[in-house]
Amino acid sequence: MSSRQIDFARITVRVRERELAERISAEAHAAGASGLEERDEEGAIRLLVYAPVTLAQQVADAVALPGARVTGVEHEAPVDWSESWKRDLGPIEISPALRVRPSFTPAPLPAGQRELLIDPGQAFGTGAHESTRLALEWVLALAPRLDAGTRVLDVGTGSGVLALAALRMSETSAVAFDLDPLAGPAARDNAHANDLAERFTCFTGALAALRGGEHFELVVANLLASELRPIFDALMERVAPAGRLVVSGLLVSECAPLLARGETAGLQFAGERQREDGSGVAWASVCMLRSAPP
Repeated sequence: MSSRQIDFARITVRVRERELAERISAEAHAAGASGLEERDEEGAIRLLVYAPVTLAQQVADAVALPGARVTGVEHEAPVDWSESWKRDLGPIEISPALRVRPSFTPAPLPAGQRELLIDPGQAFGTGAHESTRLALEWVLALAPRLDAGTRVLDVGTGSGVLALAALRMSETSAVAFDLDPLAGPAARDNAHANDLAERFTCFTGALAALRGGEHFELVVANLLASELRPIFDALMERVAPAGRLVVSGLLVSECAPLLARGETAGLQFAGERQREDGSGVAWASVCMLRSAPP
């Protein structure tokens, strides 16, 4: 059997402001970038953005923001994806209560810890990225409130890791969806691998595909702010009385406007978590609570 290879391109971008570098990182990943390196130069920041050749122009256009200078798009050596993507993937310790492990990386499970088997494939969301880890931390903190008969909504589910973590840590059920046609099959495969398929429903489509009037005790959305803003009002309407909304994938500077919209819609601020990634980008995840009727 021949190995499947992916040709990559390296896009070099120079900026002067840290906030712009953070924005470019977010836009690059949203456009299909597979990785990013940041290097400090005298009076500037150099970003090396890696993307499949087929997406290189799309990514280059996305990072060409005002104030950024794209100085080159270069071809990288082919990568044997069938093996190289697995090379550095091992168990991810989310907390003493839960870890996420690829099925192809055996490792003994510590006493008292539960695990999820998540094979990312082409659908992102294993817990490695800071935004996913932040969302998982919220799910673990809120899972004790999720009794049998309650429901979780996972918006932009990817590999299904957030919904499946809620199922692993509680007796709730979950509905998940994603616009990416690759995500649904991957999430369902992961649900079966974890013996959670009976409580897991997944579809390919948009938020509007849910039945009118459906509400959820926990709504989790790990999306970039540019993806979240257009659906935020409709998303808040899906939070049940006394339910919680967790949004992740935000830069720290992007939280305040969404919190203000939440307060206008009757949701109260319930907490914020932050993490920096390896390039210094500060990611945030916030939790909002809908009051129970008197």
